[in-house]
Order: sequence, then C-alpha cells, then structure tokens
Amino acid sequence: MKLTVLGCAGSFPGPQSACSAYLVEADGFRLLVDFGTGALGALQRYGELYGVDAIIITHLHADHMLDACSYVVARRYCPSGALPQIPLYGPQGVADRLHAAYGHAGETLDDVYAFHELRPGTLTIGPFAIATELMDHPVETYGLRISHGGRSLAYSSDTGPCDALLKLAEGADAFLCEASYLEGADNPPHLHLTGKDAGEHATRAGVKRLLLTHLVQAWGNEEQTVSEVEASFDGPFDVVRAGAQYEI
Repeated sequence: MKLTVLGCAGSFPGPQSACSAYLVEADGFRLLVDFGTGALGALQRYGELYGVDAIIITHLHADHMLDACSYVVARRYCPSGALPQIPLYGPQGVADRLHAAYGHAGETLDDVYAFHELRPGTLTIGPFAIATELMDHPVETYGLRISHGGRSLAYSSDTGPCDALLKLAEGADAFLCEASYLEGADNPPHLHLTGKDAGEHATRAGVKRLLLTHLVQAWGNEEQTVSEVEASFDGPFDVVRAGAQYEI
C-alpha cells in the first residue's frame, strides 16, 4: 500500500496544509480517507482530481468532510461529461449532512455519490479489507484499520484515549494517529490525544511505525509533541506533512 498525506492540519487548515485527507492506494485502486477543509486543492496538487475510486468520511466534523461538497461541482460539471457515482462511506446521517452542507434545498447529491453508512465491524472496499471501531469523540467517529497484502495501516481519526484504538492498532505496520493536545494544558476529556497519549497507544499496541497527524498548527507546539512521543514510544515515528508519501 502507498499512503499520500493530502492534508494533516487539525481543526482548520494551516499555512502549509489542508485539513485531514489521506490517499491510500493498492493494485491501482485509490481510497480517499477523509476530505477535510482545503483537501480538494491538495488532491489536485498531490494526486489526481478524478483519481479517486471510493471515499470514507470518518466523522462529520467539517475538518474531515467539508470538501466532499466542493467535489460535487468537480464531478458533476466535468467538461468531458458528468462522472459516474463514487461510493462514499460515512457515519449515520452522512448523506443528510452533506446535502445540508451543500446548501441547495431539495437538491440531491445522489448523482455524484453512492452513500453507505458505516457500522462497527468489517467491510471490503476495492482491494482493501477494512475494520472499523467507534472512537471516543463527541460525534459518531470511526477509527480504521486498512489491510492489504499482509500489511496494515491503522488510523485513529479523532479520539480521546480508548481501548478500541488499541484494538485497531495492534501490530499495525503503520499507525496514523492524531496528537492534537499538549500535556499540561486543561484539555477537555473524550476529544483528542496528546503526543504522550499517541506514543503510549503505539507502544501498547506494538505498532511498527507511528505517523503523527492532526496537530493544530496555530495553537500547538510541535517540539513539545515530539518530546512527549520520544518519552513514550521507542520506535520510529514522523510528524507527517502535506505531500508526504509512505510505503506500507
């Protein structure tokens, strides 16, 4: 599998990155995981505008789904003709949420998307076997474990510390994990992880490589986040950047 980071900024786009969006590829199939604010531009920069075969939206906060609205225009009004439906998977109510966000009363997006609602469990999308678990976040949010050819990529989406995340990440070849908060701050519970939390989950799960994402660039401190991870995880790790690619 190949992972391309289209966007990794937490909560709102940063000066160098769109919000959450990750392209996972295998056997010529391209799965877009999350489609946050600004990610459509990044898709054109680091991928291909129409080079997406399916989409998963892990939860319905804007920084993980909003550019799925902009993509309607790109696909519906393609100069060479409207494109066929693309499968889009998301939490309960994903179709209603995107229809409302698109903002045209009575207009359907069903010509662009074939909507499917996620549940905890397993599903197959293209060549990928995908396990889903509910995370610890204020809205229905799914962490993912994407497997292909004996390799696995775990993705936390947004979450507070939880056992479900350990289950998804157990023994993963790569663990794409959020680290939004800093230790020592007055962090609300059941919302996000610190660098220390991410490192501890990676250690307990025995992952082979940790990929840190969803740092809130304007408010965070990357140096502190890295120090927290170094103190809690002794394996290889990176703070991901927009445009970075990883072979898994």
